[in-house]
Amino acid sequence: MMARCWTFWTGILVLMTAGLPGVVQSFSHLSFNLCKWCEVSSPVCKDSVCMSNCTLSSFCTVIEEICIAIWRKTNDTMTVHTMCHHPALPLEGVDPGLLLNFTSRECHMVPQPAEDGAMMVCGCQGEHECNDKLIFNKGANGFFKLQSKDVIPVVVVSLVPPLLVAIVATAAFYFYRTHRPDKPGPPARPNWPTKRTPELYQALDLPCGGRGSEGRGGGGGVMAPGSQLEESNAKVSSLNNDISDITDWQGQLAEPLPIKLEALVGKGRFAEVWRARLLQGEKGGVNSYETVAVKVFPAVEYASWRNECSIFSDPKLEHDNVVQFLAAEERGLPGHTLRKYWLVLAYYSLGNLQDFLTANILSWEELVVMAGSIAKGLAHLHSDTTPGGIPKVPVAHRDLKSSNIVVKSRKECALCDFGLALRLDLSLTVDDYANSGQVGTARYMAPEVLESRVNLEDLEAFKQMDVYSMALVLWEMASRCHAIGEVESYEPAFGSKVCEQPCVDSMRDLVLRDRGRPDIPSAWTQHQGMSIFCSTITECWDHDPEARLTAHCVVERFNALQQEQEQEQEQEQEQEQDQDQDQVQDQDQDQDQELRPEVGRPEDEERAKNSEKPDNDQVHSSSTAASSPSSSSSPQVPKPQRDGTEVSHDSPVHTGTGCDLLL
Repeated sequence: MMARCWTFWTGILVLMTAGLPGVVQSFSHLSFNLCKWCEVSSPVCKDSVCMSNCTLSSFCTVIEEICIAIWRKTNDTMTVHTMCHHPALPLEGVDPGLLLNFTSRECHMVPQPAEDGAMMVCGCQGEHECNDKLIFNKGANGFFKLQSKDVIPVVVVSLVPPLLVAIVATAAFYFYRTHRPDKPGPPARPNWPTKRTPELYQALDLPCGGRGSEGRGGGGGVMAPGSQLEESNAKVSSLNNDISDITDWQGQLAEPLPIKLEALVGKGRFAEVWRARLLQGEKGGVNSYETVAVKVFPAVEYASWRNECSIFSDPKLEHDNVVQFLAAEERGLPGHTLRKYWLVLAYYSLGNLQDFLTANILSWEELVVMAGSIAKGLAHLHSDTTPGGIPKVPVAHRDLKSSNIVVKSRKECALCDFGLALRLDLSLTVDDYANSGQVGTARYMAPEVLESRVNLEDLEAFKQMDVYSMALVLWEMASRCHAIGEVESYEPAFGSKVCEQPCVDSMRDLVLRDRGRPDIPSAWTQHQGMSIFCSTITECWDHDPEARLTAHCVVERFNALQQEQEQEQEQEQEQEQDQDQDQVQDQDQDQDQELRPEVGRPEDEERAKNSEKPDNDQVHSSSTAASSPSSSSSPQVPKPQRDGTEVSHDSPVHTGTGCDLLL
């Protein structure tokens, strides 16, 4: 058995050894290139690729041979000659050096000079029938194909001009914003004393302030410490005289004002408000200072600062119920991100109205006079003349709210924060007003503003927006007055109906869709004066802008309330005086009765009768003179009646203004 297996494997080995040369020879052709081989064929071309359309293929006889394709074009006739060729051997019409460079697996056509027509040659190896697909660097019709490596330079060259234009436009816009002629220059500085401590008045490097949220102390409320109002007003008046030339916008600021920022007292949407000390002068070797409020705008809020400066630059805007403007400055290097813009304003004692209402409850008398002062300030903004009759440009505040009103005393307020204010100049067009946009605080926006349907052709529309906002402020004041009965804690308009910082969409749903307004409980109207006050509020926040009262009408309403209140106070005082006189007379009569004897002597009684006769005659003559129409005695002044039928000579006379309300 073992012998048979050995004989079998020996025979297999002999056969394999005898047949190995033949097997090797049969597979040896795989190392040769298989090429298309046609003398002439008509290629089929698409874009920059042509197929030889040759139907014959053959292995090259020598390993070194490569596949060659020669493309010719004569009189719009294209032909292709394909073959195997040794690159070391010459080929008619082809550069010998070119043949040695054909090492690619693809057949890329290379132009060659030809006596007639055009000729191109390609060579390849390592891929069967690689000369069947002819790749042209230019199309078969003679146009060059754009290679991927050429795309980048073309794109770069194409983008350079628009990039240059964009850079130039950006630079031009920047220089226009920072150097345009209509930009107000820094205010001129008065001749301040040069003797001072430099480190005390060095401008502080404040961090850039972001946009604050609607809240207390917002919107540039100008506040002061708890000093006496009379002293504060006297200082402000003195300070205003010293820096009266600061509003000269064409002047150049030689050096910053000697101001030291002491404490941050408020932060609004556009700026921060600081309590500061301003060097007033030197008396007896001791420096005197004035407390002022400095509103600091970051660099990104330059437009708001400039707008407020342009509003304050009109001296006709000055009014007792508009915050007093003192100066404006630019601090820091031009174009630097830490550059600050300052507004120096009067420094009032009680902060903004929102904070004041949070901490205080108003009496009826305080409510009437404070609300009247707010209406007077707004009426002055909206008026086209000053109280003296001088023409002025009306101004719309456009962001009126309790945090943008400062309290000067418990009887007077002033409007502030004019960063969004708009001068209602007749020379401006509808397009100019259209660019003003939907501005303000969402909670206090009028329905037409929320709906973006403001009649820009009517300048009164901007005033009507302010009246609506003022109505919400008046409601907040009424909600904190003793006259309504039980007084709850302060809440802004709409209270819990919306979130603390409502957006425009939520206010649009409440005010437009639901026609919502702050609640006025029936208990409020039990007080006669408060009933009139609430009626004025509802007329001011009417959904129809045309139906709202004007600020001047509101002033007249509150003046009438104040006059009636004064008349009532006078009547109460007269009644108290009459009661005091009656008490004195009763006491005198009691004393006379105690001193008079029970039985008098006859001569004493006769003497008493004689002494009474002149008095009776005098009384009779006086009554006769009073009844005589031709008497020259002093005229009798009628006392003001409680029902209001008697009108003081100082009372305003209303004739068809629509402001009257029956008291």
